[in-house]
Amino acid sequence: MSWWAWVILGIALLVVEMVAPGGLFALFFGIGAIAVGALVGLGIGGPASLQWLLFAVLSLVLLGAFRRRLRGKLGAPGLRAELAGEVATVIAAVPAGGVGRAELRGTPWEARAAGAEPLAVGQRCRVERVEGLTLVIRPE
Repeated sequence: MSWWAWVILGIALLVVEMVAPGGLFALFFGIGAIAVGALVGLGIGGPASLQWLLFAVLSLVLLGAFRRRLRGKLGAPGLRAELAGEVATVIAAVPAGGVGRAELRGTPWEARAAGAEPLAVGQRCRVERVEGLTLVIRPE
């Protein structure tokens, strides 16, 4: 592949990272593609099979080495702690032991009841904790 194709792939992956909800995966693959593009541009990229191998290895090494630290610095755990105690409104019924939807700060979230009782649409609830992208809520 030519150097500019690697750079375009890298930029596209960086855009995917910005648009997709944060997992910080595409970021490292985008950086890997841009790095391979730089190597190819310098004339040391080798054949296409070696370029793809370099891309995969470099991206996975960057992912393993920096993802956890970067997520910690970007404040993902802090957001979870910040949302605990906030008031959310149920927008799709949450059955006991099931998943529904709740609105928090103007954004719809998946929601799960912290207790054994179902939650009705319009009911105000407190966020007990956040598990991934799901709010665990309790009636207010």
